[in-house]
Amino acid sequence: MSVTPPASPMSSLAPYAAVSAATEYLEHQVIGQQHLVQRMLITLLCGGHLLVEGAPGLAKTRAIKALAQVVEGEFHRIQFTPDLLPSDVTGTEIYRPEDGSFAFQQGPVFHNLILADEINRAPAKVQSALLEAMAERQVSFGRQTFALPDLFMVMATQNPIEQEGTYALPEAQLDRFLLHAKVDYPNAEAEANILKLVRAEAAGNSADTAARETAISQAQIFAARQEILSLHMSEPVERYIVALILATRNPSSDLAPLIELGASPRGTIGLDLCARANAWLNERDFVTPEDVQAVAPDVLRHRIIRSFEADAQSLDSDTIINRLIAQVPVP
Repeated sequence: MSVTPPASPMSSLAPYAAVSAATEYLEHQVIGQQHLVQRMLITLLCGGHLLVEGAPGLAKTRAIKALAQVVEGEFHRIQFTPDLLPSDVTGTEIYRPEDGSFAFQQGPVFHNLILADEINRAPAKVQSALLEAMAERQVSFGRQTFALPDLFMVMATQNPIEQEGTYALPEAQLDRFLLHAKVDYPNAEAEANILKLVRAEAAGNSADTAARETAISQAQIFAARQEILSLHMSEPVERYIVALILATRNPSSDLAPLIELGASPRGTIGLDLCARANAWLNERDFVTPEDVQAVAPDVLRHRIIRSFEADAQSLDSDTIINRLIAQVPVP
């Protein structure tokens, strides 16, 4: 897919400097949601996908739009509704009367950054249209297979409050998301700053210029990914990651009744990648157990299936994960 890069003085900077400048811009545009900004960047730098859960009005859509402004590429929003069709996501064949042929018309999924807004409002057939795209970076239609852009990220949102008319995401699709982040209400200071920002935007003070000045090129993102993969991780830290995942599959006697199914190997891979990205964003060239612990809740939240007993005790995944982290010895 051809993309016209924005004119940006940041294109000559090293990957970390470019990402750092973009982070500062994002935190100014998405006030009070630093955790969400960090998780978006980690997902982008790891080449994964992000599931965001939070009540309406917490800047979930604004966050991905702001990210799209500072990343070289194309952005598209898909509003998931009960009447959406799979072809509305992936595309369909269009008849050409001039030569009597059919040609595949690419759908909105053929963009670099995708916002799957309220993904749990569409039925399973539509949700599954994203499975191949997220896992294989391609779309199959009939006998043809179409590759997606090299830079491809899906950020899906869902509302945890209203469940009427929604379709829960199956475990197979949840496992395709690298991270499952939760967003909460901002504090009083952030709320006041939000008012100032909205007033400034209503007065016509656009942030487009600042976004262009802090734009990250795709080459810088790919270079950052290579730097992240090359970070040093000692064997004890690697064993610690494996131990955490194994603890979800073979939990201790007090946690065993609460966990029906543990994390898959995708959880191990995700924990390794995200810990590396967290260390890189903190300007370190090595990974520590603290990096693993920082990302573990978001990596494992959607990969641990709680038992009926956990539901009966009103114990959420975060509580179980925190207990697991407390039980596994730190190297």
